[in-house]
Formats: sequence, C-alpha cells, structure tokens
Amino acid sequence: MSVFAGQGDAARSMALLWGAPQPGATRAAPGPKPGLSVEAIVAAAIAVADADTLAGLSMRAVAERLGCSSMALYTYVPGKSELLDLMYDRAHAELPPDQDLSAGWRAAVTAWSRQLRAFYLRHPWVPQVSYARPVLGPHEQAVLEALVRILQGTGLPGGALRSIVAALFHFVRGMAQTVAEARLAETATGMSDQEWWSTRSALLARVAPDFAERFPLSALLGQEQGQEQEGAAPREGESAPHLEQEADATFTAGLAVLLDGIEAAMAKALPGRP
Repeated sequence: MSVFAGQGDAARSMALLWGAPQPGATRAAPGPKPGLSVEAIVAAAIAVADADTLAGLSMRAVAERLGCSSMALYTYVPGKSELLDLMYDRAHAELPPDQDLSAGWRAAVTAWSRQLRAFYLRHPWVPQVSYARPVLGPHEQAVLEALVRILQGTGLPGGALRSIVAALFHFVRGMAQTVAEARLAETATGMSDQEWWSTRSALLARVAPDFAERFPLSALLGQEQGQEQEGAAPREGESAPHLEQEADATFTAGLAVLLDGIEAAMAKALPGRP
C-alpha cells in the first residue's frame, strides 16, 4: 500500500527539509547542549523503517531506538508525518549527485539507474512512499538533477526529456518494488516463493488442464523461462536465487529497451547528429 508524504505541517516540513528557520521558532535558551538532533532522529527513523518497514514506524519506536521518551522527539520534529518527509529525503542523500559522463550519456544513465535500484532495495520502504506527491527536499531533487544533467547530452528538447525522466523513474521504482515485495512475501506469508509457485502450478494444472491450449503464448514464455533456468533450481530448504537473477536480467533488458528508445527519439528529433 502506498503512503503519501506531505501530510503534516507544510511550512514546518519544508523548513526542516531545507534547513530554514521554522515558523514561530524561538531562539534556544542558554544551557547544556541537547542530546538529540533532527539528524539523529531521522537516522534512527530510517533504521527502524529498514528493519520493520513503514508498518513498524512510530514515534515510540524511534524514541526507543534513541533511548529517550516519545515526547522528547516533538521538540525537534512536529510529528510522524513530518518525520516521514525528512526520512524520505535524507535517505536519498546516499546517492551520488553526479555521474561520470566520459563514456557517454547511455553508460551514465545505466549507472544512475542501477544505483537507484540498489538504493530502493536497501531501503524497501522508500518506494512505498508515493511519487505522486514528491517531498520536494534537496536530496530527492539532487537525484533528479543528476539524471537531467546526464540527459542534456542527448540534445533532446525539454518536453521529451520530461517524459524520459518520468519513464526512467517509474521503471526503476517499479522493478525494485517488485523485488522488494518478493523478499518480504516469505516473512509476511510464511511461504517461500518456490513453495508458492510449486503449489499454485500444481493446482493450475489440475483445475485448468487445457491452460497451454487456451493461453499458448503465455505457456511458451513459461517454457522458455524454464529452459533458461534449467539446472538452477534450488535444493530443498534453500531459497530460489534464480528468481532474483531473473529480476536483474529483466531489469537489464527493460532498461536497454528504454535507452534504445531514447536513441530512436534522438535520431528522429536530431537527424544527422552522430
């Protein structure tokens, strides 16, 4: 289920995101340096979400990780909604702000896409935060800026670049989210992917013995997949590593199609350009 960011106090969230003075904030009284900070709270919240997904995120869980009371957090962060905005943006700070363009835009987009996919898999809660309403923080924006900087080398006009940027973001997020959900499924259901597919395949053969005749192209895809994975089946009690290998191969193939499409758009919009 998607979670929507930006549901808290907009003015306070944006001030915290960009390090600006918060509305209504007063100068701190002289005294001992406080033991907490916004940065420490956000780091603890990210660690909670990494371990327990967004379902386990609460002000209480963050406070327990920091060894303080929940009330102590509200001095720094107005509430859970604003904290989610900060978490989402700060997590993106892991990604590099620039890519090496020496090998051309295609290699740079490939590197950007793989780094973003790996980031989503390290933090599977991040794709759960809907992209329909971006947080509009500096680190999230830096990831977008890095991609646009790469794509400037294609020479395509702004309208085309906006569509390409959106397509790349949605492709990478969607592919990573599927893998992340597959990893979580075993814990959530108590059944491994291998067990799930084996059970459902046996039942499908029983209730729809004419499946291959009714859906010949789907059956063909399954046969070809099986041939590619022949000899890679996991031993009893083991996970199915070929499932993630397949996901990586699908990601590589899909990204290549998108990049080929960008080159085709360049050839159409910029005839004669090498």
